[in-house]
Amino acid sequence: MRGEYQQLVDEISAALGAPATLEDRDFGLIAFGAHGGDDDLEMMMDPVRTRSILQRRSTAAVRAWFEAFGIARAQAPLRIPPDPAAGVFKGRICLPVRHRGVVHGYVWLLDDGHLAGLDLKTPFADPRLAQAMETAARIGALLAAEARAGAELGELLRDLLTARPAGREAARGALREALGNAADGPLAVVAVAPWRTAADGDGDDQAGPDGTGSALAAQSGVAAMCAVPGVLPDGSAALAALIRLRATTSPAPAQAAADRLLRSPRAGRGDGGAATAAAGIGTPRRGLAELPDAWAEGLAAARAAVADRKLGPVAEWTAIGPYRVLTGLPEERAADRAVLPLLEPAHTELARTAEVYLDCAGQAGRTAAALGIHRQTLYYRLGRVEQLTGLDLDDGEDRLLLHMTLKAARLRLRP
Repeated sequence: MRGEYQQLVDEISAALGAPATLEDRDFGLIAFGAHGGDDDLEMMMDPVRTRSILQRRSTAAVRAWFEAFGIARAQAPLRIPPDPAAGVFKGRICLPVRHRGVVHGYVWLLDDGHLAGLDLKTPFADPRLAQAMETAARIGALLAAEARAGAELGELLRDLLTARPAGREAARGALREALGNAADGPLAVVAVAPWRTAADGDGDDQAGPDGTGSALAAQSGVAAMCAVPGVLPDGSAALAALIRLRATTSPAPAQAAADRLLRSPRAGRGDGGAATAAAGIGTPRRGLAELPDAWAEGLAAARAAVADRKLGPVAEWTAIGPYRVLTGLPEERAADRAVLPLLEPAHTELARTAEVYLDCAGQAGRTAAALGIHRQTLYYRLGRVEQLTGLDLDDGEDRLLLHMTLKAARLRLRP
């Protein structure tokens, strides 16, 4: 289907004699074309278009800038003026890609001046624009059909990962039939946390309830994906994505998919996007039988990477150390009473000092260097830690208790 989109975008480029790009409604690139004129290089010298082609996605700031012109509600082509301050050096015409009233994406045409004569108020009066609009409608129908198929796969994946045993077995059989031979091959589950859905009230009335889309899945090499609500300690949703691998020992496709999914505007809590989200990869499995376990591992790894940034933004289950145990503890049982005084906001610096000291295996020189403080300052702080907690940092079991409690505290903090 990707090739069909490219062909349709090329048709629009040829009809209007202007470079065109097709993006999904989250501004993920699907296809692009150039009209082959002598000024192609000049037309490419638009930072927003260049970034979209090279990185397959526009930034959240670019998306917000274009959406301010009303493209998500537009029923007809829109002309958008250039704005060098926003990196938009060329004017654009936006053809909304709709199907049955729902916007599924946008066709963008760079306007080098010769499109200025197009009358967008009566788009079907110009046969070139009428042809482009008809092609955009065909693209909309394809995207809608792909979205429906992706939603069905996503529902099966969600049931497989979260339903009761009877529902899981039915979902497993249906998903195996839908995926064909790939269902028995090496697979990985990627979790992205947190993940915003339309239910989170982000104002996108065109988004599906999951905040997922088939175009995003195809770009990210995903066989199926779904949002799983309420799986994070604060009640937020996470994304589950099923990735085909070449071998269980080669997780590179899962890592690449995780990187792309983190660039989605749905990743994170809305302010800062991917800066507040992370991805986790469960141990690869062969076949569908153990995918619920792989999902639990991937979600734990994502939570650990959110809590401890040195693990992420993409963390594998095998690399998260003590968080493999800590993510399985009930939140109310994760903090030992002796350590609670150290977790008060007034003692943040002491808690960080203790954690770095224990991360450095109790080596004072390494700890002081990592914190940028004098050894005597370190010894003073460690003495205060012992006074607050009643723990003896020369005792291995006390050190282990303190270390694990400090790590567990990270998981409870909202990023």
